[in-house]
Amino acid sequence: MNLRDITPMILTFNEEDNLPRCLDGLKWAAEIVVVDSGSTDRTLSILAAEPRVRVVHRRFDNAACQCNYGLSEIRTDWVLSLDADYMVGEDWVREVEALRVDSTLRGFASGFEYWVLGGALKRSLYPPRTVLYRRDSAHYLQDGHTQRVCIEGGVASLRSVLRHDDRKDAQRWLANQHRYAGLEADMLLQRCWAELSLQDRLRRTAWAALPAVVFYTLLWQGMLWQGRRGWYYAWQRLIAESLLALAILERGVSRQACAETSDLP
Repeated sequence: MNLRDITPMILTFNEEDNLPRCLDGLKWAAEIVVVDSGSTDRTLSILAAEPRVRVVHRRFDNAACQCNYGLSEIRTDWVLSLDADYMVGEDWVREVEALRVDSTLRGFASGFEYWVLGGALKRSLYPPRTVLYRRDSAHYLQDGHTQRVCIEGGVASLRSVLRHDDRKDAQRWLANQHRYAGLEADMLLQRCWAELSLQDRLRRTAWAALPAVVFYTLLWQGMLWQGRRGWYYAWQRLIAESLLALAILERGVSRQACAETSDLP
């Protein structure tokens, strides 16, 4: 695959802590499209210093709409969809450059090496994601707090992984998780029970996911033996699931109150 046929697309909002490392891995790209939703830190000045970056601005409503807008700005056949805390390594670039793509393949998924506190975890809960795809075969849907790309055609998996390394501080992370919890709770409560995966069924109970995530991260994935990075990640996951449980309980109480009110004579 010719790398010049690929345009990286990045969503940004106050990403000064992550953006320079993300851009460092994209020196091969002829153009980079960034969809910014009103950054007030140094994000825009960092982008302005890179002549290959084209910034488009859109007020944020949800991540799927931001991505679909970004797709409309892409001029190449292929898109590399990135978060600002992703890093593209040389091994990933070499694998993509060596790809021989047939007409049935419309996208490629990558796994992730998850970093916390400046080092890599051996495992994480972060799932693989379809990041490289043909622009004319893709559109995005909102899925809880995040976006999900839908590909019209076959998707293959790459051997090489991307790095996920979010360097924003804990206060910013916690604020994001609080917002994500509300969106995830709404998604889980709106879907039929039969449509939910086992993981999402546990999360919707608002209690079962908490011991499950402790067991899964510390013991099943071995975070217990990965030192402070493993414990840090396990605590992050427990906090995120706790915020989700609180959001689900809060919405359940509100629905019950509304139902009781509507039953009054």
